Amino acid sequence: MPRWASRGAAPAPRGAASDVLRGSGGSSYERLVPAISRFFGIIIAMLHGDHAPAVILVLPLLLHATRAVAGEPSLAHLAHATVGAGQGVYAVAGDGTVLVAQAADRAVHPASVTKVATSLALLERLGPWHRFETRVRATGPVRAGVLAGDLVVEGGNDPFLVDESAVLLLQRLRARGLRAVEGRLVARGPLLFDWQPDPDGGRLARVLSGADGNGAWSAVAGDEAGILRKEALVFHGRQPRSQGPGERLAVHRSPPLLHVVKVLNGYSNNVFHFAAGALGGVAVVEESARAHVPAEMRDEIVIDNGAGAGTTNRLSPRAAVALLGALADELAREGRDLTAALPVSGIDPGTLRERLTEHPGVIVGKTGTFGSVGASALAGALRTRRYGVVRFAVLNAGLPVPEARARQDAFVRRVIAATEAVPWSYTSPTQPAYLAAQVE
Repeated sequence: MPRWASRGAAPAPRGAASDVLRGSGGSSYERLVPAISRFFGIIIAMLHGDHAPAVILVLPLLLHATRAVAGEPSLAHLAHATVGAGQGVYAVAGDGTVLVAQAADRAVHPASVTKVATSLALLERLGPWHRFETRVRATGPVRAGVLAGDLVVEGGNDPFLVDESAVLLLQRLRARGLRAVEGRLVARGPLLFDWQPDPDGGRLARVLSGADGNGAWSAVAGDEAGILRKEALVFHGRQPRSQGPGERLAVHRSPPLLHVVKVLNGYSNNVFHFAAGALGGVAVVEESARAHVPAEMRDEIVIDNGAGAGTTNRLSPRAAVALLGALADELAREGRDLTAALPVSGIDPGTLRERLTEHPGVIVGKTGTFGSVGASALAGALRTRRYGVVRFAVLNAGLPVPEARARQDAFVRRVIAATEAVPWSYTSPTQPAYLAAQVE
């Protein structure tokens, strides 16, 4: 049974309105007026009966709650006014109460909000401390610094194998005495490098040989960068390729998966799609996402690309919010919250850095942009004084990206004010993520 089904309702946060006053399913503010009128009609009738003493006792509390609701526009009204009629908006309070539902079940292209589902599947199936391994082997002996054979790199779907990783590997290979390779670099298995597939290992070989990498050399090697790059590996390409497994020379283990997911989500890197290969493919991501939402939402999730690229992905606002909740639950198992896997506005580098800069640290979430299909999205969570942790999703369709972003930000600003949102307790990491890798 998916964990959403077994979650109990949390106590109502301070200031949370009842379902009667809020309206069922996030109904609009205007619907409250006749409901309140009918409610007080019942109260007046009761005053003429035997229930009059009890009604008199609770009437001041009811009047106070009614004034609180009537004194401010509902979030449904704000969504209609700022995001636009027919555009998808959904938000829930910490106790599960729906705060706004506008076109909430209409599945549209979510762009990179898809990465929430891929993050969830990776963390759930592999674990937050999983490390992707890339092994380097020699198909022949190393004599006087020269490998008499090929240098074989066995890929392991590491989405965080980058230029800095290659320099770290080179340092290890030099420590093993390797200076030149008579043969070639041969790639085996799913090798990703610099955020995309490198099936023949050509781009990795360029860094190992000093022909590429630019800033990675000084970042890793510091003052010795020039010397190391000058003395990088030489590939002669003379020997035929060997099929033997060979001796292991080095292993690169990525930073823990949780670190990797955090950085990739910050920059919204599309290597997420290829990383899904470690699970068996993107179909596993879709299966995982559907398992984490109620049955009536499952058809509102279509994932054919784990990064949100392509034209066929679909997600409804309410399904996006449910997936945020599932991701939060998965992280809570390790004593973490959403800030461990998603970027924080105005603090973390990437796509949320320049959004709502007047509220740094208030939003943790994921952006999505795919202008050519008319998709723009913002999904995330707020810590609020009135409603606990509020999760929301705004999925725009058919709008120019600048206009969609302006509407998203306008709505979230109003939500921040209405819910009394406060910054997350969070400090951005200061150490580059690649330094958390292990090489041996």
